[in-house]
Amino acid sequence: MIKSFINYPGGKYKLLPQLRNHFPNDYDRFVDLFAGSAVVSTNLAMENSDIFAYDINKYLIGLLQYVQGSEYDEMMLNIINIIDEFELSDTLERGYDFYGANSTAGLASINKQSYVNLRKKFNTQLGTGFVNQDVLYTLIVFGFNNQLRFNKAGKFNNPVGKRDFNDKMREKLRQFKVRVDELNIQFERSDFRDVDVDEPNTFFYVDPPYLITTAVYNENGGWSPEDEYDLLAYLDRIHESGNRFALSNVFSMKGRTNDILVDWVAQHADRYVVFHLNKSYANANYQTDENSGTTDEVLVVNY
Repeated sequence: MIKSFINYPGGKYKLLPQLRNHFPNDYDRFVDLFAGSAVVSTNLAMENSDIFAYDINKYLIGLLQYVQGSEYDEMMLNIINIIDEFELSDTLERGYDFYGANSTAGLASINKQSYVNLRKKFNTQLGTGFVNQDVLYTLIVFGFNNQLRFNKAGKFNNPVGKRDFNDKMREKLRQFKVRVDELNIQFERSDFRDVDVDEPNTFFYVDPPYLITTAVYNENGGWSPEDEYDLLAYLDRIHESGNRFALSNVFSMKGRTNDILVDWVAQHADRYVVFHLNKSYANANYQTDENSGTTDEVLVVNY
């Protein structure tokens, strides 16, 4: 199992072994309907299948396409040049002592102004309609939790993080690039409603924003009850087409329950099967604790 080169909220890396146990292995097409960091597509899709990874986030899809279409050495050179130009830290080359820092405290205070300058450059270029993928990825590398985050005005607004382009980040980029090159995978920007359900022998993996959670992907009105109803109707159409799907979601979290989802599953108990999964949200910004109730992470399938 490989990790993605970016950290996307709601990522399923920790759940991959459990998901693999419930996925079929006799399809021609794999559709990742809400691809996110593409960690499911790149790890669990059958290598001999045609893989389609969709997401509505244009910056996310742009990054995935950029990595797929670029040479690893070229990306590395571009990133290192940006780090040098903006005088960001390079602890792999120079170590923490060079900056008067240590791994525990991190590098936020060292990189803050340089990071702000780089972010300003990116957002200025963005205002002209140009997305500099090299700069965007560098911002992700040096940003808080390596997140891809934009505000309501459409500006990249993630703050500086504690780490830099260390060996771990470089290896994740290398491994992801190698894996993508091995697969017949297409990254495309699309709303789920516009993805065809009728292509025969297709398996859909569906990991939408969770209605009852608060996360980066669910900010700024990113997912509403109307979207939830539309998605469930879409899944019904997949079933009626004769294709198969697996839906990741939560029934309950932090004392809240997704009644829309729970009621839909109950109404289709003769069609759909629910598997209850185990996942830790220790590093998520919607994490639970012992006083806030348990999280019921589920996988709903129609096979």
